[in-house]
Amino acid sequence: MDVYLVGGAVRDKLLKLPVHERDWVVVGSRAEDLLKQGFQQVGKDFPVFLHPSTREEYALARTERKSGKGHTSFDVFASPEVTLEDDLARRDLTINAIAQSESGKIVDPYNGVQDVEDRKLRHVSEAFTEDPLRVLRVARFAARFAHLGFTVAGETLQLLQDMSASQELRHLVPERVWREWEKSLATQTPTVFLTLLKDIQGLSQVLPGITADDSQLQRLQRTSAYSDSTTLRFASLFIEQATPENLKQFCRQLAIPNHYRDCALLARNHEDFITSPELPEKVQLAAILKQIDYWRRPEKLEQLLQLRQAEYSKSTQQQSIADQHKKLRSGAKKAAALNAETLQQQGFTGKALGDALREQREQILAEAVS
Repeated sequence: MDVYLVGGAVRDKLLKLPVHERDWVVVGSRAEDLLKQGFQQVGKDFPVFLHPSTREEYALARTERKSGKGHTSFDVFASPEVTLEDDLARRDLTINAIAQSESGKIVDPYNGVQDVEDRKLRHVSEAFTEDPLRVLRVARFAARFAHLGFTVAGETLQLLQDMSASQELRHLVPERVWREWEKSLATQTPTVFLTLLKDIQGLSQVLPGITADDSQLQRLQRTSAYSDSTTLRFASLFIEQATPENLKQFCRQLAIPNHYRDCALLARNHEDFITSPELPEKVQLAAILKQIDYWRRPEKLEQLLQLRQAEYSKSTQQQSIADQHKKLRSGAKKAAALNAETLQQQGFTGKALGDALREQREQILAEAVS
């Protein structure tokens, strides 16, 4: 059997980027051959195996044929007769359809190396249209490689528009939509993912409620430049968007993890705090800390401060905001250290105890940020 390194590992080598994982394709072999060598098959009907020592994925060369709607309805055919070129032909983009032999020879039947050099995202064949998930993958790759100068080839962009117009994107499983979007949020230019989907009229099909208007994109861009946290980047999209209930419904529809939803709700519910260049009065500050349950969950305040810092990260007020936050963090920490037991020792009880605790915390905050 012949073994080839394929896909992202070859592409990233050519781009001189770090290679984080390697995938292999095996040509001229059967499942039983790999099993005899100690490979572990992943699933019963899918010809992918884990290497006994490296645990890297080795797939039998295969072809696929669409058998229904969506991105999961495919008939897979794997046999020793399937060639490397046959296997590479089923891949999405030419830059992902390059292989490297064990001796280091590059196998490039679809001119992927040239597209790497030209910085083009181009589909391998018309079979691209059989899998609607590939629309999101192209958008993600566009976001991932935009800083390197990659753009979508004209004929591929037309194909994306045609697939969007067919409404095939509506058949995508929400979890897979979220997975691609989340990966795009980790790129240097996550706005590109949304912009491309909007340009091909596909955004409303996969991310209903995300408008990708100028305000939303600019805020995401600022937050992305300030922080690499995908949670904060996601939350920044909702500071001035949607109602809390619509936001919750949106997150349910896409099965978005709770920590993303909670941070987005935090941002939406405290829009004024995030977007104002001045800190609120001591009473309002204390109320905000109570609303976010700071005394038990101090990380919520940190999320708000990070979002607020990102809001002003490109302005002349950047240093002023940073100074405010330093004082507020110190004051909040001191206020949190004040507890009811200390005041009880001073003779406070009942309602008076609660009032004293609130008033002293407000005073600590006022002195800290003054």
